[in-house]
Amino acid sequence: MTPNELYQRPGFLLRRMYQIAAAVFENACADLGLTTAQYGVLIIVHSEPGIDQTRLARALAFDKVTVMRVLRGLEERGVVQRVASGRQKTLALTDAGQQLLTQARERAEVASKRLMSPLDSNDQAQLVRLLKTLVDGLADEARAPFVPLER
Repeated sequence: MTPNELYQRPGFLLRRMYQIAAAVFENACADLGLTTAQYGVLIIVHSEPGIDQTRLARALAFDKVTVMRVLRGLEERGVVQRVASGRQKTLALTDAGQQLLTQARERAEVASKRLMSPLDSNDQAQLVRLLKTLVDGLADEARAPFVPLER
């Protein structure tokens, strides 16, 4: 295989696109010091107050180590707290967490638009459809399970 063949492989392009997506988001949220993983946790905990760590990990397709690392950082910042609930601990946003999420939402939307800006609206919709098809069709290959929250 040549480097040019490597550069055309879907795995290489998806990894590269993830690097770009993370950079675009983190640039948009630089003043907030927020990563894509942290933003995802804030969204899920806000949407599902009292969620436990296991369900949170599944809702974001994170492994246990990743979710623990991200939660630890958010707890240290005082934006997420663990609340004793029977035998397990559940998660909730603090007031500071609610504020951070409010500040991040608009920036995240700007980042999302920037990320898709090289594509016209038809190509944007097609890309999302194709990515969903790949994700759904290969879900059994994932290292971490994905269980979306029910709505």
